[in-house]
Amino acid sequence: MSDLPNCPQCDGEYTYEDGPLLVCPSCAHEWSPADEAAAAEDAATRDANGNVLENGDAVVVIKDLKFNGGVVKVGTKVKNIRIVDGDHDIDCKIDGIGAMSLKSEFVKKA
Repeated sequence: MSDLPNCPQCDGEYTYEDGPLLVCPSCAHEWSPADEAAAAEDAATRDANGNVLENGDAVVVIKDLKFNGGVVKVGTKVKNIRIVDGDHDIDCKIDGIGAMSLKSEFVKKA
C-alpha cells in the first residue's frame, strides 16, 4: 500500500511520484505536495498579529467595534471562538451582548 494522498481533482487513489510532483494517471493532474501544504497554511485564519486562530481559542478585541445595538470595547475578552468561512470569520458569544460575528483582523490571541 502506498501512503501517497489521493488526487485533489478527481479523488483517484492511484497517484505516483514523478520527481518532486505527484501525478494522477486517471485525470493527468500534476501537483506538488509542498504547494498543497503551503496553501493550507495560507488559508488559516490569523489574528491582527499573524498568530493562527483555532476553534476554542480565547481572543481580545483590539479596537472599539460599533454595531447596531451598541459597542464592543477595546480589551473585551472573548472565550471559545469558532472559526467560520466568510467575511466575518469568527463566531462567538460575548458576555452582556450575545452571539456575534467578528473579523479576525480586530482581535489578538489571548
